[in-house]
Amino acid sequence: MRELEVLDGGHLKLSWKERKEFFEEELREHVRGEVKRLLEQALDDERTARLGVKPYGRDAEARQDYRNGYYARDLGTRVGLLRGLRVPRTRRGGRSQLLRRYQRRQEAVNALVREAFLRGVSTRQVGQVLEPILEEAYSASTISRITRQLDAAVQAFHRRCVRDDYVYLFLDGVVLKVRDAGGKVRRRVVLVAYGIRQDGRREVVGYRLAWGESEEGWTAFLQDLWLRGLEGQRLRLLITDGSAGLRAALSLVWPQVPVQRCWAHKLRNIADKVPKREGSCVREAAAIYQAPGRSHAERAFQRWKANWEPRRPKAVASVERDLEELLSFFSLPEPHWRRVRTTNVIERAFREVRRRTRPMSSFTNPASCDRLIFGVITHLNRSWERKPLPQFTQDP
Repeated sequence: MRELEVLDGGHLKLSWKERKEFFEEELREHVRGEVKRLLEQALDDERTARLGVKPYGRDAEARQDYRNGYYARDLGTRVGLLRGLRVPRTRRGGRSQLLRRYQRRQEAVNALVREAFLRGVSTRQVGQVLEPILEEAYSASTISRITRQLDAAVQAFHRRCVRDDYVYLFLDGVVLKVRDAGGKVRRRVVLVAYGIRQDGRREVVGYRLAWGESEEGWTAFLQDLWLRGLEGQRLRLLITDGSAGLRAALSLVWPQVPVQRCWAHKLRNIADKVPKREGSCVREAAAIYQAPGRSHAERAFQRWKANWEPRRPKAVASVERDLEELLSFFSLPEPHWRRVRTTNVIERAFREVRRRTRPMSSFTNPASCDRLIFGVITHLNRSWERKPLPQFTQDP
């Protein structure tokens, strides 16, 4: 308990903030003491019920076992650490239903750790964040063991039914480093689908860990979404990064839906084909998608082509080859254009994944990768539930 300075008149010399902290700590200590007392009483009652004889009883016929004193155990709870909890024991070592053998934390504490993980706190920081509440520091390895209990939720996410009310579907792949069974770090691709509904609600619909962005990998991922309910009856546009494997897979799964090629990826492709001193080539290409309409965009492309084709024919050819898909978004309501002409929404979602994996450089195994991505995606989907995109909610 905190030591308090007392004046001559017997009054406490404390500021309002200090008094508030003092009484909060006193209340916390009182609650923790009551929880400990009630739990010890419940454990004693449980032992009595299991033995069939009250303390000092002599009923030999009803007796199942004999009391054998107590031992002390620290137990982590949501109200803090219960130190020196008196745990009853018997000679035959009967097991308690209230407190499992070797249990050091209540399930409520494990649930709190998992919730912190799902809300975006990294594995290495969960212990530090919760220490003032739980009064006990948990190591990163302990946090990892607790979060492994999320594996059932991860599998449920991968198997759940998918609603078929998305109007826009963004598809992209993100590269992460994962250690395989042999201990070697390999580059793996996370295939991601992000959807927007007519009312502006958005979510990461699904993801899958794959070896690359091949046609086979994308087809397996998209067909799984289709079989779980996403048949594409309301889809108006598919936004992609330009992957050849993805384009081939889309022609198999949703051949009737128009495709929008990501302008951010295309501008990076142009930049790779021109030297830095000719950066104006990229800036002038950006004027194509910034045009007020499709006809203006087509004229902007012709001007850009006439200016740069003599000097950078490969850059111009890469745009001309995909021009139809680069301009698909102009057929949609104008308030939606800025949202649907790139796959940047997926890139922004995975910034959080990269932030949380930066300290460890790579995932220890595919399961840990799957678990962390699920945690980030769950956190994002929850945060988006009540924040529909305004330009969609005002759609005429």
